[in-house]
Amino acid sequence: MRFTANDIATMASRYRAALINSLSGFKPANLVGTADAAGSSNLAIISSVVHLGSHPPLLAMIMRPSPVERHTLENILDTRCYTINHVAQHFIEAAHQTAARYPREQSEFAATGLSEHWMEGFAAPFVQEASVRMALQLREHQHLRINDTHLLIGEVVLVEVPDDCVADDGSVDISAAGTVALSGLDSYYSTQRLRRMAYAKPDLPPRAID
Repeated sequence: MRFTANDIATMASRYRAALINSLSGFKPANLVGTADAAGSSNLAIISSVVHLGSHPPLLAMIMRPSPVERHTLENILDTRCYTINHVAQHFIEAAHQTAARYPREQSEFAATGLSEHWMEGFAAPFVQEASVRMALQLREHQHLRINDTHLLIGEVVLVEVPDDCVADDGSVDISAAGTVALSGLDSYYSTQRLRRMAYAKPDLPPRAID
């Protein structure tokens, strides 16, 4: 199939959303945990988290436009802290359900059966069921005029990963951690490492290292 710019512009909105959301390939499936100033928790599934840099350790994510209440966005802007928690296979259903539009006074943790995990000194909840968890401090917020979305850049200030998922060189085996991937808006996939490649150099051919 081939779609022109005019085809895309005139598509039914749900068809267009499903198509365009699938084009970028597999995306990370993460639960973002936040709390408001009073400590009431919120949880939302986000697939737009991307690595920006390692020193300082920065992750970015895109939040959708906010003509309606966006509790996660509002909480992050108010408290400047949040958590990112990898979705794993054993709680896909609960993670997906956090996308429902619950009222502000309803915590998605309670609504979906997921468990809050709090760490002393950090004002946002982690997901107890997640094996890979990060705490972030908001460092930059940009309102993108092109489509009214919000770019949030956070600095990673704490990481929790199972010991057996971290290699000697620091790389994390997310497949061993049970992390799943997301395609489009609603399709979840298990992960399996096919091969790991050595650092690419112009004077050497491609080399698999495991």
